[in-house]
Amino acid sequence: MKVAVILPAAGQSKRFNESGSGGGGKSKLEVELAGKPVFLHAIDSFTNRDDVSQIIIAVDPDRIDDFRFRYGDKLAFHGIKVVAGGRVDRWETVMNALKEIDDEATHVAVHDAARPLVTKKLINRVFEAAQMYPAVIPATPVSATLKRVDAEAQKPADEDPLDQILGKAGKTVESVRRVIATVDRANLVAVQTPQVFDRELLQKAYDQITSGNLDAAGITDDAALIESLGESVMVVDGESTNIKITVQEDLELATAIADKRKQATTADLAKKRLFGDDDDE
Repeated sequence: MKVAVILPAAGQSKRFNESGSGGGGKSKLEVELAGKPVFLHAIDSFTNRDDVSQIIIAVDPDRIDDFRFRYGDKLAFHGIKVVAGGRVDRWETVMNALKEIDDEATHVAVHDAARPLVTKKLINRVFEAAQMYPAVIPATPVSATLKRVDAEAQKPADEDPLDQILGKAGKTVESVRRVIATVDRANLVAVQTPQVFDRELLQKAYDQITSGNLDAAGITDDAALIESLGESVMVVDGESTNIKITVQEDLELATAIADKRKQATTADLAKKRLFGDDDDE
């Protein structure tokens, strides 16, 4: 199995910059996490693997020159290819990257560049299953209570006349929506990446879009494209720490996890040195 890894990284980071104290318009993928940009953490998990034949990162086409200026040398050193992603939908970004895959690739792994904490153990699990099944994704069981709500927010019953003068400064309640129903969470899972597919199967799914036989509107991951063909998608265990950075609170959590892992690694190395010194004596 030779896997070409695609990392979609063409998003605008709108929710990230609107959350918390504001991200200053910076791409969430270039924010520092444990000493280096988020996207580099996601890439590092796939480097130096015998089963990975190629890594492609697809970025915002309007910022590709700046991205190459900032990171091109480092990425080129590791053989990573930078291509232009889509302007609107995620599937456009993946489709552009598919065109750049080398002939030797037998499988394609699509991994969110905003998931910097994916472990090699999880990658091994997904890749191993991909040798037996043509479409494999990681996921975790849904433990929270799920409720479906109205699409539109409710207007306050009593509008405060001061809001018209002072605005909403200091207000903590910005949106209220009515519950429609509680969703049965039995057998529901929260899907993650990397998602791994037989190359020909994934290409077939994208060909359905370009030929006009499939409307990709509303499709948020590649597994849904495979499902639209009537093909089976298999699920393996994901990891709760394999979070996707969407808002700034996610970055805070990712930082805490990364720091914890670094401490554990440092302690493990110190332990090995201690026993090594004992052996030398």
